[in-house]
Amino acid sequence: MRALTYHGSHDVRVDNVPDPILQQDDDIILRVTATAICGSDLHMYRGKIPAMKSGDILGHEFMGEVVETGAGVTNLAKGDRVVVPFVIACGTCFFCDMQLFSSCETTNPDRGTIMNKKSLRSGAALFGFSHMYGGVPGGQAEYVRVPKANVGPIKIPTRLADEQVLFLSDILPTGYQAVVNTEVKRGGSLAIFGAGPVGQMAAASARMLGVETIFMVDHHKYRLDFARETYGVIPINFDDVDAAEVILEATDGRGVDGVVDAVGFEAKGSALETVMANLKLEGSSGKALRQCIAACRRGGIISVPGVYAGFIHGFLFGDVFEKGIGFKTGQTHVQKFMPELLKAIEEGRLHPNAIISHRMNLSQAAEGYKMFDKKEDDCRKVVLTP
Repeated sequence: MRALTYHGSHDVRVDNVPDPILQQDDDIILRVTATAICGSDLHMYRGKIPAMKSGDILGHEFMGEVVETGAGVTNLAKGDRVVVPFVIACGTCFFCDMQLFSSCETTNPDRGTIMNKKSLRSGAALFGFSHMYGGVPGGQAEYVRVPKANVGPIKIPTRLADEQVLFLSDILPTGYQAVVNTEVKRGGSLAIFGAGPVGQMAAASARMLGVETIFMVDHHKYRLDFARETYGVIPINFDDVDAAEVILEATDGRGVDGVVDAVGFEAKGSALETVMANLKLEGSSGKALRQCIAACRRGGIISVPGVYAGFIHGFLFGDVFEKGIGFKTGQTHVQKFMPELLKAIEEGRLHPNAIISHRMNLSQAAEGYKMFDKKEDDCRKVVLTP
């Protein structure tokens, strides 16, 4: 089969690789009908994620048709059309019992990015996201093996097109969880840092949940313009102004009720942070987090769906304490939110496919990665079809 494989920084290729086979009784084999390039994929594309191996199959946003099932699969049958969550969870461990699916302690033999050696238990494995997260082949391919198929994939009604539901695999529940975690009430205020796909889905979710005032911070005008036109956000370009100052001035100096950091560790930081990151003296830029802390009101919550790792320079925890700010972070508990979000799509309350800007064949995946990485042709989101 054909699959998009990693060969080094800025070097991905569509190669011919062996077809996947069933390995466990609760596996399925999926014929992929649609897959997407995620902002998190760019971390690997840029060589920023360790534990990648040449030939690794990328991609964690995908859906398709079941073509083979293991003997222990009870929820799915050949021919079913499903979306697969990027988190692989067993459904029965201590954390899965609490619906904390991304904390599943049975699917990933590694430790993720945790540096504290006292943290012995891993979180869940992820599709196509390095050997820190299980080394599970991803879905930017013609076929993919899906482990724990009784827990993850959700059946899709025939009346819904692939593009309407594809983002249930990651960015839609990720943006939704990010907003829910802020605990901003209907009529409240929210700031979203980062106007990429997750930021856009956070804006869509916030609007659906009745958040009244939504600020969005980025420095790509086309992304901000889209969010303003589609979700009614107040756009702020951080190249032109200090975003936190603008938000404070607009909220009587208090700040917003909640903040979403959809940027993560590759935030555009200071010259010092750039040097420190290059010297491996810190793992993530703290620039976006400092802005989030400044923009959040006392007693508010900062929700962080953006990926962070390692040490962060200038975290300003004293400000967090002084303002009584809470933090909610981590990978998304996708399985928890998929049913309610599918219902919202069916009822016309969410239209996640609105963010798609480019549709390409899987054979053009390398071109799609380059375009998305360089923000060429006003690229917001690329969907690939095998």
